[in-house]
Amino acid sequence: MMNGFPYEVMLDKQDALERLDLRVYWGNYEIRVLRCHLTSFPPGKVVSFHKHAEFEFHFIPRGKGMVILIDEPYHLREGMFYLTGPNVVHYQEADPVESMEELCLHIDIIDLGATEEEQEGHRPYADPWEIAEAQDCIEKLKSLPLKPTMDVHRAMPCFLEAYQASQQKYIGLYTTIKQTIVQILLRAVRSYESNPMETDLPSRDMKAYRYQLALEYIHANSSSEVVLDDVADKLRISSRQLQRILKEQGEGRSFSEILEDVRLEAVCRRLVETKWPIDKIAIQEGFSNGSYLHTVFRKRYGFTPSEYRRTNVKS
Repeated sequence: MMNGFPYEVMLDKQDALERLDLRVYWGNYEIRVLRCHLTSFPPGKVVSFHKHAEFEFHFIPRGKGMVILIDEPYHLREGMFYLTGPNVVHYQEADPVESMEELCLHIDIIDLGATEEEQEGHRPYADPWEIAEAQDCIEKLKSLPLKPTMDVHRAMPCFLEAYQASQQKYIGLYTTIKQTIVQILLRAVRSYESNPMETDLPSRDMKAYRYQLALEYIHANSSSEVVLDDVADKLRISSRQLQRILKEQGEGRSFSEILEDVRLEAVCRRLVETKWPIDKIAIQEGFSNGSYLHTVFRKRYGFTPSEYRRTNVKS
């Protein structure tokens, strides 16, 4: 019994994850999970020189031992991991007096390429940022040093998260499992990075973004009393800053002009889609009364609400 060992539960059903046909589409790659389990090496256990046709991640959550990668021996201890790529010959051995547990992930990585959509016609949309990150990660995996390092970015808990998802059957379990596979790859690569890379993230045009949010708020609240300060408060900016944004992004229109435009658009829809009287439409769409709506409408369009209705409603 391995008291206090969080991964022990994975020994109950060692093939739980391997029963799943896991194919993770990430960027321009398909990642096929061949094996994913926890195994235990009793003291002195030896796995003689061998190789695989796929990538294999070896994580040591407990115990110690050694590995020989091609012809270079390395000591292993709790918290370390190493990667063996396709056809890399390696030898494993547990400590003579202490067992060694190993979390193993075997994957095939298939490069679908930029023309995969043309080839099969079924490729889902992939975010260009995701494509770039996936390519960067896979390229680095192929050139990682053949030596163990510490799991400083905690890829190991991803194994347990995937196993628990498979057993607890909660909502989104399949998505959770697939995401853990990607995280294992990413965190493994990061653990070999000596210096964090500087990279940009996708960023917004904040003026356009705030203008769009302001429009959404105005549209949602145009039938009630809404003032510039309300909208600015929701966007967490000053009223003066919002007014500048509206002028720049809204073709020179002020807040009151934009609000009036939104209300008049709603009035036009009501006139066509309902048989409501003008007074009711005016109140419903934020105007004080029918007379005021009549004045504003005629000034904007050159004809009255009633004339608009007669012209646009089919008999």
